[in-house]
Amino acid sequence: MNHGWTGRRGPMVAECVVLGLLLAVDIGWAVHAGLPSGLIGQAAFELVPGQSTAVALLAVLRRRFPKRVLVLGCVVAALSLIGTGAFVASAALGQPLPMELGLTELLALALLVGSAARRLAPVPAVVVVTAGAVAMIAQALLRYGFGGLVAVPTAVVWGGALAVGLLLRDADFRRSSALSEVRVGERLLLARELHDLVAHHITGVVVLSQAGRRIAPERDEVFGEIEQAGAEALAAMRRLVGMLRTEGELDATPSGLLDAVERAVPPEAQLTVQDGLDVLSVTPEAATTVHRVIQESVTNAHRHAPQARQIEVAVRVDDEWLVVEVVNDGVRAAPGGHRGYGLVGMAERVDALGGSLLAGAVPGQRWRVSARLPLVRTV
Repeated sequence: MNHGWTGRRGPMVAECVVLGLLLAVDIGWAVHAGLPSGLIGQAAFELVPGQSTAVALLAVLRRRFPKRVLVLGCVVAALSLIGTGAFVASAALGQPLPMELGLTELLALALLVGSAARRLAPVPAVVVVTAGAVAMIAQALLRYGFGGLVAVPTAVVWGGALAVGLLLRDADFRRSSALSEVRVGERLLLARELHDLVAHHITGVVVLSQAGRRIAPERDEVFGEIEQAGAEALAAMRRLVGMLRTEGELDATPSGLLDAVERAVPPEAQLTVQDGLDVLSVTPEAATTVHRVIQESVTNAHRHAPQARQIEVAVRVDDEWLVVEVVNDGVRAAPGGHRGYGLVGMAERVDALGGSLLAGAVPGQRWRVSARLPLVRTV
């Protein structure tokens, strides 16, 4: 799937286009203004295209190197201040430069200020935001001859970039917290289901120890200790899991793969199972995971495609893999940007068993979730 890459590529392309247009405007304005007089002025004039191109490139590189935003922001701010210093020095030496627009620098600084506010730790973020503010205000006050009027919209641009960065930072934090809650919730559910899986084996140990006491009375003390330890382990596990359970959860592990599938599929969904699935013996973990994948996929279909008229669930065996597919219609547009929280929980379970999970749009305004689990048969 490449929805995440597509979601990131779109803003980057738009950003490059806008920076390219502003760069063309800056260079065109400089050429139209004409070559200044004096050696210093001419040298500074020749640096304008290269400096504008450099800051535009550095602003775009922050997407490729998000951990280098501090360095990139400080370099762009330094280049802007050098350009402003050259403008002031030329005027002081009697060789004033023509007025520059500096739109590329302004946008590059705004992008890096917003990126720093979003991604960096507080101290580095303050450094970049402050450096950007100094460079942008210095550019507005010293390069233009409008009595500082340009400083007001420049400050607005800086404040807007900072506000957008902080909003995106908060959104990232909320999403990260939500994903953590999903993972923790899924793992708690796995812990609760662990009782049902382990209890079966401990019960077998207790039964075998009871049988051993009858077959070998001379070992009654040893088998008695084994039986007592197993019974205490079961009791302790029941108490612990009892505190973790909530209403509406799966009370017991499905008795088999077909039972897990049928319990997860609602009446309105169409179920297709391969012949022989009812006698296929798989591990309890696989059966529980199949149940959760189908259950969560159907829930997502109802939540994100309420106008769906058809939900199809198919379970089959493909060589040494158990394949579960859930397809629903009524999808108007493919979600962009990132996986939903429900998919995160499903992926946690499937990955833990060595499987893979794919989800994405398919032709016909349909959405498909496909899980492949290694087929480990029990004896």
